This record gives sequence, structure tokens and C-alpha cells, in this order.
Amino acid sequence: MTYCLAIRLEEGLVFCSDSRTNAGADRVSTYSKMHRFAVPYDRSLVLLTAGNLATSQAVIAQIQRDLEQDAEKTILTASYVSDIADYIGELSRAEQAKYKQPGGPNAEGFNATATFILGGQIKGNAPELYMIYPEGNHITVSEQHPYLQIGETKYGKPILDRIIRGDTPPETAMRCALLSIDSTMRSNATVGPPLECLFYRSDSLLPHEHYCKLEESHPYLMEIRQGWDANIREAFDRLPSLASVFEADE
Repeated sequence: MTYCLAIRLEEGLVFCSDSRTNAGADRVSTYSKMHRFAVPYDRSLVLLTAGNLATSQAVIAQIQRDLEQDAEKTILTASYVSDIADYIGELSRAEQAKYKQPGGPNAEGFNATATFILGGQIKGNAPELYMIYPEGNHITVSEQHPYLQIGETKYGKPILDRIIRGDTPPETAMRCALLSIDSTMRSNATVGPPLECLFYRSDSLLPHEHYCKLEESHPYLMEIRQGWDANIREAFDRLPSLASVFEADE
């Protein structure tokens, strides 16, 4: 399992992901779920991955192979980020189909599906953000909830609902994204560090200027974790007492 999220802001796009992979209780390792592609002053793209690691790795490898071989359809030939989302959906479906062929390695209970978040900007267009389903289709964000999540999403959603708006400052959104993943780590051991966080500023069309990678013991990650815990406890202690409710019922 993993957890990745992306946020669309008025000033740009925020991406955040964990790096844990799990192939059983005795095989826990790390692998980056954040993949970056850029042609300075033309296009800047970020792809987040969740689900079957073999499928997502095969999709990334095919994207690179198509670029090397100057294929007819690549991330460089598309005019819109939505077209690239269609292309990645096609690659994902093709990879999953290998395991559905008669005689293929389609063991009972085997799940080869993968989900992606694609975001970025192509020159002449506004920044775009999409979640690509295993079936190959995709959706974008809404005005009310300008973020997308993939993987283990439920534990980190409440803080996003309370904090994130379109006009949220980028640094605030990045802190919120990191806390969203840290809250998930607290409740689910299949999500873990290093954590990667990136901000792409609209219309910069440059390789991503604001990026950080935080290990489990990074001082900043430890500081916000301890601060968040302390402030939640303080806020809880300041909530109204139930005593008045009990007295009203007597």
C-alpha cells in the first residue's frame, strides 16, 4: 500500500507521496512514487503512482522507452496534460492485460491494477491535475475539494477537508500534505518514509524548484509531528464539557 496526494492551488500544484513498498511482512522496502518529467520552458509534469508496483514500474519504463524511440505518441507530443493522462491510461491497461491472457500469470486473488495522479503544465495552457483509474479513464479536481488522493486515503483526508482551499498559500498546503501523510503513517504501517513533497509554480515551466525529501528521523518531520500531536490534545481539552448535556437530561 502507499499514499499519494496532489493539490491544485491558485498559485500552482502541490504533490506529496510516501515511499514504502510491501511484499509481505518480511519484505518492506522503499521506492519513490514520485516521477518527474520536464522540458524547460515547454512542459513540466509529475506522475504519482499507487497500486501494483510491477505495473507502475512497467508504465514508467514504457514512457521512457517511447521517448528514447521517438514513438508517435509520447509525453512530449501531447498538446494537453489530459492527452498525456489518456496515454498513461492506455499504457496501464496494456500492462494489466498481460495478466488476463489465457495461460498468463493470473493466479487467483492476483491484482495487477495501478492508479496514478498526473499533474503539470504545457506551454500555452493552464496547469492541470488528473487521477487516472486502472480502467484508463480519469477525473480532475473540483472547486470544493481541490485535491486528489490515491492509495491509503482515508486517514489523511480529514485534515485536507479542513485546511485546503484554492487560495491556500503553497507553503501551508505543503505542510498540510505532509501532515496528511504523517497521520496516515500513524494509523497504517504500510505507508512510510521517506516522504517527498514538491510545489510547481504556475507558468514557471521549469524543473521543480521547491522539492524536499524527508526521512523518518528528519528534524522537521519530527517537529511538525510532535507539534501536531500537542496541539490536537490541547484543542481537545478545550472542547466544551459533556457535563451540561447530562445536567439538561436530568
